[in-house]
Amino acid sequence: QVHLVESGGGLVQAGGSLRLSCALSGGPLSMYAMGWFRQAPGKEREFVAAISRSGDNTDYTNSAQGRFTISRDGAKNMVYLQLNSLRPEDTAVYYCAARYASDYWSVETRVQTYGSWGQGTQVTVSS
Repeated sequence: QVHLVESGGGLVQAGGSLRLSCALSGGPLSMYAMGWFRQAPGKEREFVAAISRSGDNTDYTNSAQGRFTISRDGAKNMVYLQLNSLRPEDTAVYYCAARYASDYWSVETRVQTYGSWGQGTQVTVSS
């Protein structure tokens, strides 16, 4: 397992933007497909975005499509989630997750497929 640390969360007004960062240590980012998930109070953890090992393939939940962008920087061992046009319903703790991947192109939306998780960063969107 690798160690993940998220940062960049905060309080923002509706329509605003945030950039979440995830620092990976204990292994090369190049071996991992990555994902972002979120969990609101009283709700289950849900998929937000994923990116393949190569970075060529991405996937987003419907509500994130067109507003959020996932990216990765292998040189820095960092993964990012750009959040634009934020809505109050985006309020949640956002988690970064890593999945050891044998291929370069697959993306995964299922929580149980990820073996390493960060501690989360709070995103609060006010109306």
